[in-house]
Amino acid sequence: MPHQPSLQSSRIALLVIDVQNDFIPGGELAVPGGDVIVPLINRLGERFKQVIIAQDWHPPGHASFAPSHPGRKPYEVIQLPYGEQTLWPIHCVRDTPGAQLHADLHLPHAQLIIRKGCNPDIDSYSAFKEADRTTTTGLAGYLKERGIDTVYLVGLALDFCVMFSALDARTAGFNTFVVMDACRAIDLDGSLAAAIDRMQVAGVNLIDSSSLSG
Repeated sequence: MPHQPSLQSSRIALLVIDVQNDFIPGGELAVPGGDVIVPLINRLGERFKQVIIAQDWHPPGHASFAPSHPGRKPYEVIQLPYGEQTLWPIHCVRDTPGAQLHADLHLPHAQLIIRKGCNPDIDSYSAFKEADRTTTTGLAGYLKERGIDTVYLVGLALDFCVMFSALDARTAGFNTFVVMDACRAIDLDGSLAAAIDRMQVAGVNLIDSSSLSG
């Protein structure tokens, strides 16, 4: 594991992934325990100089929604032009209460909110690159222009949006850490174990918040 720089370094950033109402218990695509991590994320956020928030922001009728495909049900997997797509309940529709950041999330010094999943025809788990694996969000360029070379990820869901963001961060050349106790997973058909394996193989550092020093 690489040496961890001071969290106040201008070269590192905290990426807070999809802490939104629809992913919190009671939401349309609730992640079990998703609300439990919010206080920890707030505490961690206070220790980072650079904080960036990712937000799922789908147009109505998005291609990843099961009701957009007559006869299909949530969690079925279909083929779209860019490959396999898990179908989800309608969630995080732009400018709706479900898409809003959780009310208890308090990161007033965050400098960027990057919205993803905005293309009606392409899903986007990752905060860096959409599911067609060619369309970028611009986040990697933003980080590099700011001189950031190390990212720590927290949020929802560990086995989808956090994982894909972490893998893309590594591919883009960033030192990448996932703070495991500040994430929660959906764990759909073994997706959590698969996500952990993929991240470890890619060189993502899986850590606990207790290992972080100022």
